[in-house]
Amino acid sequence: MVWLTSESDPRLVSARSVAADLAREARPAHLVWNPGSGEVVQQVPIVRAARALTGRAGREGRICAQIMVVGQAREPFTTGLLTGLEEIMRWLDAWGVPRRWPAGPPLPSPQSYHSGRSRRDWARGGHYGGSQVPDTSRPDPGAIDIHRVTGPDALIAAVPHPRPVPGPETAPGLPPVSTRIAARRPGEPVPGPLHAAEPLRSAEALRGSDPARTPDPLHRSGHTRTDPESLPAMVAHVAMVASAEAAAGAVGRVPGPAGCDDVPATPTPAPAAAPLPGPGRSSPAAVPPAPEPASMRS
Repeated sequence: MVWLTSESDPRLVSARSVAADLAREARPAHLVWNPGSGEVVQQVPIVRAARALTGRAGREGRICAQIMVVGQAREPFTTGLLTGLEEIMRWLDAWGVPRRWPAGPPLPSPQSYHSGRSRRDWARGGHYGGSQVPDTSRPDPGAIDIHRVTGPDALIAAVPHPRPVPGPETAPGLPPVSTRIAARRPGEPVPGPLHAAEPLRSAEALRGSDPARTPDPLHRSGHTRTDPESLPAMVAHVAMVASAEAAAGAVGRVPGPAGCDDVPATPTPAPAAAPLPGPGRSSPAAVPPAPEPASMRS
């Protein structure tokens, strides 16, 4: 159900005159109502779509009743007489239009030009002002008193907020922050949402059942260890290698323990070779052969 205004003075213009203008412009409404005199003119059956609303919104829903009120948006029609309103409301009740305002009260003009026009509100069904219909730019009917239209018990059906995602605040067994703040001792910091009582886990529990998937704290190549060693032994090994490297001045690298394949180590020195003769270099002195024994002489 959409409430519209013709932007004419109800004390000077009749409902029949407004209906004739709408028919001439090929945009009839379902009803044209003068709240001062109570005159009502029906232009289109409610089971057919009217054309007082532009766009496709007037053709949506099981029904989309459009009532053109002879009045002005800057002077809400609920401030004067509402003659014949009760008969119109009973007619809408018979067609199942709920007496609620999902988008809330319409805004006054000209602020209503910037109304939200949410499709979520529009999809819920109920009573709306022309300024609350999606895909429109109408400012009517102004800041009307919705309780004078649909009764003092009219509901303002706001869109429900999304449900919060379960987190630390809603975890089972964890009291809310307000309870924890009230129960804290003087001098303690205010507990946050993640301050849950959780027992400390040992290294074996953190490692899990598969030690091959546990990263080595001294590992630098990115692989997982298959034969983990204790941290003190690894530190002692690195210190020993560093001492040997500093003493020998080694430049080579040999594989270290498992998981440490880039540990520097002392290379094995190569045996010194005898110098070869070359240009400008004297040959080494010849060694005289040993004398033969007398028994070997002939």
